Amino acid sequence: MDRYPFPDDLIDAQRAWHATYRALAVPRPRHATELRRRLLLLSVRIHWHPWWSTPAGWSPAARVELRRMTAADQHTDAA
Repeated sequence: MDRYPFPDDLIDAQRAWHATYRALAVPRPRHATELRRRLLLLSVRIHWHPWWSTPAGWSPAARVELRRMTAADQHTDAA
């Protein structure tokens, strides 16, 4: 059972954030300006998501858990 019941759209946004960050982190990324804009947009969507206003979202540990959970998905895909 998940400790934090994250909504699917928040999980998807965080996964997209990780994917965009990785695309931007490569040497000489193509479309770097578009990637930076997308990263900023995703950051705003994640930061201001209504779920953070719920009692479950008040904990700073919830933000850490979301990042940990979605980053772990990326490491699994790469292996």
